[in-house]
Amino acid sequence: MSPSRRATSPVSTLTSLSLCNPSTLAFLFLYHSSQARNHVAAMGGDGDARGATNLKYNGTGAIGANPLDMNVNDWYEAGDIAWMLSATALVLLMIPGVGAAVTTFQWFFWGFSLTFSHTAGPFIGDLANFGFRDVLARPSVGSAHLPDMMFAVYQGMFSALTVALATGAVAERGRMLPCIIFIFVWATIVYDPIACWTWNPNGWSNKMGGLDFAGGTPVHIASGSAALAYSMMLGKRSGHGTHELNYRPHNATHIVTGTVFLWVGWFGFNAGSALSANLRGVMAAVVTNLAACVGGITWCLLDYRLERKFSTVGFCSGVVAGLVCITPGSGYVPPWAAVIFGVLGAAGSNYATKVKFLLGIDDALDIFAVHGVGGLIGNICTAFFASPTIAALDGYSRIKGGWVEHHWAQMGYQLADSICGGLYSFTVTCLILFLMNLIPGLRLRVDGEAELQGIDDAEIGEFAYDYVELTREVVSDMDNESGSRYSADPTAFQHYEKNHIPMIDARMFGGQPAHAPVAFPQ
Repeated sequence: MSPSRRATSPVSTLTSLSLCNPSTLAFLFLYHSSQARNHVAAMGGDGDARGATNLKYNGTGAIGANPLDMNVNDWYEAGDIAWMLSATALVLLMIPGVGAAVTTFQWFFWGFSLTFSHTAGPFIGDLANFGFRDVLARPSVGSAHLPDMMFAVYQGMFSALTVALATGAVAERGRMLPCIIFIFVWATIVYDPIACWTWNPNGWSNKMGGLDFAGGTPVHIASGSAALAYSMMLGKRSGHGTHELNYRPHNATHIVTGTVFLWVGWFGFNAGSALSANLRGVMAAVVTNLAACVGGITWCLLDYRLERKFSTVGFCSGVVAGLVCITPGSGYVPPWAAVIFGVLGAAGSNYATKVKFLLGIDDALDIFAVHGVGGLIGNICTAFFASPTIAALDGYSRIKGGWVEHHWAQMGYQLADSICGGLYSFTVTCLILFLMNLIPGLRLRVDGEAELQGIDDAEIGEFAYDYVELTREVVSDMDNESGSRYSADPTAFQHYEKNHIPMIDARMFGGQPAHAPVAFPQ
């Protein structure tokens, strides 16, 4: 192959990406990486995914080297970076906007430095990379196959997702401003230390031998414990446990759509944690999908025994539980073990949804049950089924394995990491919220009137469903006889447009079924 041909083949590959689906993209990245490695071997190199020119990082400078003096891309494999950029985009699909925005700034400000600085301590990092200072081309602490900048962007998605999970506990009763401040503080004081001790080579759990491939403790146990604490500190929603609250799913179609986004994004979450385009990442994708499928089936069957119906929402809950459970072991276990992860993760999370009733806590989204308990089960299962063969698929990782490999101490490592992460997250979250609630203007919960009115209107001033809110306003004005434009007389309704949408008096069509044609007033 001529030098010019080698130089243009990546470009020709990238120009066709817009015509490919995600699975085809992954294949192309893997293919390109393998071709580059084969070329290195043919030239007499060691083929270690450092780039087609087989240059090694020479330790020059905190940023790797001056890009004006040399081509820093020569240290890295283009296919690895392309795959990691794709994985980063996939994880972004899983994150709501506010969580992504606030946490991304925190990650840039000092979060990355506190978590993954090269000079970190056993518990937390330092500010050597404050504001992404010197974060450029130096090989990252996570993998020598990735530069600091690529690793920082990818791990920032993990931080944002974790915070978004934890703050789901504020549903229908929490104020937005304190929640935003909590996001920044919690990411700094809780997530960053747990992620540091789990994934930074200097962290105490990492040195001890704890196995957590993609976030069983930093992401799921930490967010589940925080959600439990937030729910406890906020108190129950008004009408909780009475007929006033309707616990039916609001929109099953949206639940399915959200589950699809999570399912797709989890491939970037777990397979991307291989931190390069290699067979370990492929295996992580295989076991992730398998655990999700088995988890969905398991949850469905457990619910079927109660109501003799196959629940769509139950299937979606099981899928997420299976995905959560396989997360810590996705880069360590074979496919047959993924079936066990899916069954135990879904079953354990299903039964754990009853814990909130025993504790008298209103965890509206069952975050603790699905993520906290699911993450714990995943860590324990990893202690049983971790395989040195699977870990070595990336070409360089070496572990002793779990109980199936007669490495009995692994269970102790997993429990130590899980219990420390859960207790630390729960305790510090309670402390943060308690202190915030004492500060004027940072009261955690909305008042009773705003809760009755609805958080959308009280905190945001916008509605996802304008027609529903209009109907509520009509009924409220009728009951109060407020003298507004909504008179008790249906003929007095003033029809005009709001945001170019015709307004309709719901009272004129009160007795009609949903499928009946509606005659719009002229």
